[in-house]
Amino acid sequence: MINARAEGIEKKPSFHGPFKYRRCIIPASGFYEWQKRAGGKQPYFIRPVGGGYFALAGIWDHWQGMGRQEIESFAIITTTPNSMMANIHDRMPVILAESDLAAWLDPKAGQGDLLAMLQPYPAEKMEAYPVSTLVNSPRNNGPECVEMVGEQQGLFPGQDMEL
Repeated sequence: MINARAEGIEKKPSFHGPFKYRRCIIPASGFYEWQKRAGGKQPYFIRPVGGGYFALAGIWDHWQGMGRQEIESFAIITTTPNSMMANIHDRMPVILAESDLAAWLDPKAGQGDLLAMLQPYPAEKMEAYPVSTLVNSPRNNGPECVEMVGEQQGLFPGQDMEL
């Protein structure tokens, strides 16, 4: 599974163990999300204001697949959107605050403390802008995938997001 919903993660059989014992941080310079529009979906690139990296909350697991093949996998934890992301999509990754990173990885962290971290990231610390549909194919993996497209000047915190 690629994503794990924050709501009820501690109770779901497939996520209970990883949430309790196998948490991870996924560094990302940004992520893509698709906004539904008449005529198709518009991809957006969402990144930290001013550059840098997000620390996405994740869980990982190690298990045996068919034929006793060992498989390691991870999932990004998602939550409800902040005010900016709500205009693009109905979910967003959980982005951890720098002050929460050590606690997120602490094997002795309490469930209540961990669940409290699974909140939407502040909208004012993120920016979003439309990008090319090149991102719709994994064969495309170059700088053109994060270039702003069209006449739209991007969607940034506090800006009217009506398109």
